[in-house]
Amino acid sequence: MEDDKIEEELIKENKSLKIKCVLITIFVAIFSAVIASEFTLFYYGQSKLDKAEVAQDPEKNIDVIGDTLKNFRDVIDELYIGEIDEQKIMDETIRGYINGLDDEYSEYMTAKEWNDYKAAALGNYVGIGIYMRVNKDGNVEVLEPIKGSPAEEAGVKAGDIIVYVNEENMIGIDSDIVSSKIKGEEGTKVKITVVRENEYVDFEIERKAIKVYHVESEMLEDNIGYISLMTFDEGCADEFKNAYLELKNKGAKNIIIDLRNNTGGLVVECLEIADMILPKGNVELVTVDAKGNKEYSKSKKDPIVEGKIVVLINEYSASASEILVAALKENNKAEVVGKKSYGKGVIQSILELNDGSVLKLTVSEYFTPKENKINKIGVEPNYDIELDIENKIDTQLNKAIELLK
Repeated sequence: MEDDKIEEELIKENKSLKIKCVLITIFVAIFSAVIASEFTLFYYGQSKLDKAEVAQDPEKNIDVIGDTLKNFRDVIDELYIGEIDEQKIMDETIRGYINGLDDEYSEYMTAKEWNDYKAAALGNYVGIGIYMRVNKDGNVEVLEPIKGSPAEEAGVKAGDIIVYVNEENMIGIDSDIVSSKIKGEEGTKVKITVVRENEYVDFEIERKAIKVYHVESEMLEDNIGYISLMTFDEGCADEFKNAYLELKNKGAKNIIIDLRNNTGGLVVECLEIADMILPKGNVELVTVDAKGNKEYSKSKKDPIVEGKIVVLINEYSASASEILVAALKENNKAEVVGKKSYGKGVIQSILELNDGSVLKLTVSEYFTPKENKINKIGVEPNYDIELDIENKIDTQLNKAIELLK
């Protein structure tokens, strides 16, 4: 009996303890919620605007953002112990706002970043001389070193994944940031670590002034001219024209235009090249702006390029490359060999601000002459050909030569 009473008391105490634990848990949860709400109110202010309402009203959204930033700044001024760089705060605030568009091609650039961008577009900058891309894992990969560049001389190879720059981790970092870390003053050195075939390879490379030549050309067998376009940066249309005329003088009857790994550039340069190939008046490009307005770009000149044409593309041919290949394919001026292109079918405008910084903003989508969509889709080749990487045979180029014989 005594044991039964003890057991009964233990059960009562256990129940009491459980009730207390539940009450304590509820109290802690309520207290935590109150503290959290006070914390939120302290930082963000007591705005009664509904989020959905704000999202639908840009003017109210701007007001709320301003109030929120002011509240943050009040707290920073009161509590933050570090130094404040006002210009950096302004730049990063604008950058974050543009990033909120969730558009991979729209961006804000400071005056320095914009000047570096222009220098690269003109084919003049100080660095090590590599073309880069972001691979499927989100890491920066060397597309290829520029011929004769410090990178090529040091032994950097296509496919190398850049993991460290000056011992700073670059895994998952935006390619523009990686590029800015690599560039620097002429004569200085940069340390780069890459992953190649699951092994780390270190380089210490001296930065030099890099002159980028957008076009390479050569005569192939059977009077076939070969022109490779690495980019559509400023001046590449003139380089293309000079290369073609030189090949023609050497006896070229037909040509191969190689756009593999060409990630794009200036649309105006691309259309100037299309003008050299398409009959006057042919539609080259259709653009649609934010309001749904369509604009048709047509060839403005009589063509100078003669003979048959084959265009080479791959999965890294993007933007202006896709404009050119689609224009030639759909106007029946070229056959296309390789792999389906990347699928970037939107155009950005550059809006320069008073302090020299710029907003690069996606303002229109482009379509093929037959109004087929390119964005997120790409351009299909007439002949889908895989490279024979294992045996180091350019099967795509071989197919192009076969078609022109």
